[in-house]
Amino acid sequence: MSRIARPRLLGQILHADALSTGAVAVIMLAAAAPLAAWTALPAMLLQGVGVALLPFAAWLAWLARRPTRGAAAVVVAVNALYAIDCLALPLLGWVQPNALGFAFLLLQAVVVGGFAASAAFALGRAAHRQTAGA
Repeated sequence: MSRIARPRLLGQILHADALSTGAVAVIMLAAAAPLAAWTALPAMLLQGVGVALLPFAAWLAWLARRPTRGAAAVVVAVNALYAIDCLALPLLGWVQPNALGFAFLLLQAVVVGGFAASAAFALGRAAHRQTAGA
């Protein structure tokens, strides 16, 4: 995979994404039962998502040190899909959260969607700089 000419902004975004993803994963794992009671989201769903997010957070932290265009594009796609899934779960009736659960899912959709958009911006900006400098 090709390297990005100026990865600083992208690296910072990926690092912030890694920290927030890791924090949410730990919260979902450590407090799945109380979180399920507060949000009316299934505890098994919260635990499963928490387990899945841990290696993703570790990969993001590793990638933040040496981002490549291809890997960053995967991050953008995965984050966009996660944000869409957070909205789709209640809208398609797959879960029936209470108001706090809707807020929890909406907050995740906004934050993760923001990371996707920011990384896409940084990736495009870096690609533009690399093209302009050639």
